[in-house]
Parts: sequence; structure tokens; C-alpha cells
Amino acid sequence: MLFSKLLPQDGNFFLMFNQHAGQVENAARALAQLVANYADPMLREKYTREVDDAEHAADRITHEVNKILHKTFITPIDRDQIHSLINTMDDVADLIQDSAEAMALYDVRHMTDEIVRLTDLSLKCCQRVGHAVSLLPDVSKPGTAEAALKTCEEIDQLESDADRVLRSALSKLFRTEPDVRELIKLKAIYELLETITDKCEDVANLIEGVVLENS
Repeated sequence: MLFSKLLPQDGNFFLMFNQHAGQVENAARALAQLVANYADPMLREKYTREVDDAEHAADRITHEVNKILHKTFITPIDRDQIHSLINTMDDVADLIQDSAEAMALYDVRHMTDEIVRLTDLSLKCCQRVGHAVSLLPDVSKPGTAEAALKTCEEIDQLESDADRVLRSALSKLFRTEPDVRELIKLKAIYELLETITDKCEDVANLIEGVVLENS
């Protein structure tokens, strides 16, 4: 209830986008800490809980945006863009939580270099998404529009980097991992982590559309 009262009730969608992007960054940062401290069971539990908390907070914001959208007559950008943007951002948070859960469910014993690299790229993508979202209120200004588009290009590049890491990781996995069960587990983790960057790219594409239509 308290969380709901703190959210803007006047259709301030840009503020809610920023709040949501902040929770996505929190989840991605917690996932990175989970991977970095995976050998410590207590820290592993702590950062898994932080991922869950951030994802739940993001869910609440998504629900609030969709609820207010139905009650708001005039919106700052196209209604479909608002709906698509907040729900695609929420998909990012869901995928981060899925990745943390998969590590526990599949009983992954140790973090590989490839998991570390993909997690780092996921965090960087989420941070750039947060920056792009923060620019949305002022995209009618040429300089801001240009900065937003540049940030979206950076997200695209990070996604391409993650795709290359994934391909290399899978190639190495199938060539060197003798344990079939371990191969299956790691393959699933690698693909989940790379999908985070895919979904960030989807967010970037939506932001590009908003910028191009409103600048």
C-alpha cells in the first residue's frame, strides 16, 4: 500500500519509467554480485533475494503504469508506446530473475568466465537502458534526441557483443565439457543471460521509435 501511495497519480509516465528502469538496474547489479560471490552461500542467498525484491518492485510499477494508462485521457507519448515500453522493460526484469533462479534450480556449482562476461554485458545494457529512459522527457530537444539515439546504438553494440560471447561459449562448451548434465545446465544459463541483452535491445528499439516520432 505504501509503495502505491508513493507513485505519481497524475499520469506522470516518464517518472514511472525512470522508477522501473532503476529497479531493472538494481536487479542486474544484484545478479552481477550474485555471480561474483557465488562461492559464498550466504552472499548467494542475499543477492538472489535482492534480485527478487527488485523484480517484484518492477512488477508493481508496471501494474501501476498499466492501471493509470487506462484512466489517463491525454498521454505524453502514444498509448501503445507507453504500454509496449513498460511491459518490455518488465520482461528484462523477469529475465534477470529467471537467470538467478535457474542458477539455483539447476544446481550450478561454479561460475564460468562466460557467465561472468555475459552478466557484465547484461548489467551494462540495463544501465544504458536506464540512461536512455531518463532522456525521454526532453527528446523534443535536438541534443537530447541525439544523445538518446546514441545510447540506443550503444545498447545494440552491447547486444552484439553478448551474441558473440554466447556463440563462443557454446562452441567451447560442446568441445570441452564431458559431463552432459553440466553441458545442458550451462547452455541454458548462457542463453538466458544473452536473452537479457536481446530484450534490452527491444527496449532500445522502442525508445528509438519514441525519439524519432517526437523529436
